[in-house]
Amino acid sequence: MNTKGESRLEFSLDMKSGVPFYKQIIFQVEMAIADGRLEKGVQLPTVRTLAVDLSINPNTVARAYAEMEIRNIVVTQQGSGTFISDKKINLNAIEREQVLSQITKVYLTKAASFGFSLEEILTNINDLGSELKLKKETV
Repeated sequence: MNTKGESRLEFSLDMKSGVPFYKQIIFQVEMAIADGRLEKGVQLPTVRTLAVDLSINPNTVARAYAEMEIRNIVVTQQGSGTFISDKKINLNAIEREQVLSQITKVYLTKAASFGFSLEEILTNINDLGSELKLKKETV
């Protein structure tokens, strides 16, 4: 878990999902709060930094941050940044499963369209999982 400080959340956007980018940002923050990756007081990246990282318009990030502030998910302190508030967010197992299913379906469909077998895909997932586990252990 993060101690108070800057967010280590890795944001990513699905360009083809049809879900507006600002909503994808909000949902990723909500998921990270719900599962404990983001705790009260953790600072989110600046609007400009996140916009550059995601290659999107800063107004899109500003819209996501403004919406989260309206919902009391974050608190913005002028001149200091945007921080996770103390609002609790709970996602049930069904909601989490729906997100994972959507992500997995896109991945599997794309991999299959390039001719990869299910066995090759599973081997790749296992290898990537091992790499991620090693990275977490060294951090």
